[in-house]
Amino acid sequence: MSRRPETQAQPGGSHRPVLLKEVLDALAPRDGAIYVDGTFGAGGYSRAILDAADCTVWGIDRDKAAVARGHKLAEQYAGRLHMVEGCFGDMVDLLADRLTAPLAGIALDLGVSSMQLDEAERGFSFRADGPLDMRMEGPTAEGRPSAAEVVNTLPESELADIIYTYGEERRARQVARAIVAARAERPLARTGELAELVRAVVKAPPGKRGGPKAIDPATRTFQALRIHVNDELGELQRGLEAAEALLGPGGRLAVVSFHSLEDRIVKQFLRERSGQDAAGSRHAPPASGDTKAATFTLLFRGTRRPGEDESRGNPRARSAQLRAAERTEAPAHGSYGRKVA
Repeated sequence: MSRRPETQAQPGGSHRPVLLKEVLDALAPRDGAIYVDGTFGAGGYSRAILDAADCTVWGIDRDKAAVARGHKLAEQYAGRLHMVEGCFGDMVDLLADRLTAPLAGIALDLGVSSMQLDEAERGFSFRADGPLDMRMEGPTAEGRPSAAEVVNTLPESELADIIYTYGEERRARQVARAIVAARAERPLARTGELAELVRAVVKAPPGKRGGPKAIDPATRTFQALRIHVNDELGELQRGLEAAEALLGPGGRLAVVSFHSLEDRIVKQFLRERSGQDAAGSRHAPPASGDTKAATFTLLFRGTRRPGEDESRGNPRARSAQLRAAERTEAPAHGSYGRKVA
């Protein structure tokens, strides 16, 4: 399983989005069209789309700090960049009264952003000590438990299931047992203490001279808690169905993922929506009326991955993969059940 590395920072403090050329090639920005950057972050994709064509971009982010960066960037684009605070899975509702035409493209760059990792007080990083939070909206988020609340209150079996399912950590039960034992002494409140606890249970494999550096033993547990706290996989499924509803015929969807859990959801969604899973078995053909018209056409088979130069220059890019598809004229299959104009 590939994982999103701890940083994407580039020399000079800039944050270049991964697979930028490939995402732009997939979206093919055109003048007069409307696009959504559903995971705005530092605005790298939005800036590139706006520079590529005389178009409009709606940037969406659940992080107030990212939205503030977007408002500042919007000053450079004379009314062509607009920001909305919220989750991309809710984009149908967020954009309901804002769109004047179906979307021509949607870009999604999944997972945690480098800015969130770089700020120790956000609680995402196991390399810098900070409060154990991990909420993408920030520490003032309402109605969403922090990572500290999760590790200090959930039963051992539930913690083990989260760590195993979302982190694919083989020693999940041992990690959960260690967490429960530690919190019996005092609540876990800092990323540093959780990371050290996990490292005591999950030993790093011996490194090979000249080979790739082994991932930190805390990586999988931190990933699992972050995904659980932010409902990232549920958000992704809702976002894909929202994209299906909002994209007009010929509109493009480009999704960059960083680990197998995300990519599996994107792959299965696009397989189903492009009709690749519709034929069924010749021994058990689908009943009349059960199949629906394909809502997407794949732009290419499989995924696009970064080249050697990008991977060498940006550690974050190494595990990235892009899937992309073009919207057909068929009605949406998902919970929205129709195209949204």
